[in-house]
Amino acid sequence: MLRETLTRQYDMAAKLMHFHLEGLTTDECLWRPAPRGPGVHARPDGKWIADWPDREDYAIGPPTISWITWHIGYWLTMVLDHSFGSALQRRETIFWPGDADRTVDWIDDLEGQWRARMEKLDEADLLSSDKANWPFQDRPLADVVAWSTVELTKNASEIGYARFLYASHHG
Repeated sequence: MLRETLTRQYDMAAKLMHFHLEGLTTDECLWRPAPRGPGVHARPDGKWIADWPDREDYAIGPPTISWITWHIGYWLTMVLDHSFGSALQRRETIFWPGDADRTVDWIDDLEGQWRARMEKLDEADLLSSDKANWPFQDRPLADVVAWSTVELTKNASEIGYARFLYASHHG
């Protein structure tokens, strides 16, 4: 029952995310809604790195869609690796794919992996803290699954809002 409830909630968040990712363009991803705010930048080797603010407050400015989509990929990669993998991933090793199409494919793949992992969990797994290594420790894995739903909903909403702003600025 717990897994089914958590999965149903996650699926609603995933539908919202997919709604806001449909038709996403690279121009939308890279557009800055304000003069400052977290974004992504191409390194000389062609890899796209994300800004990492040293604080969380409104004064840093709104993130770009590229940063938000990188953030989705970042936390999905981290939670998959730290719950079911080697736990070696770090923020600095996770790059934005470089364009909207590859970004959507990346998120779809990670989201599918997370969903598949959730489907295999039983009540004992969800109530155990054995696999809860990031972003929480010593808490039930159910807390991580519930957090992923909140995080995905938040990120999807941010993408949607930024796309509304982009559309109103670009006709």
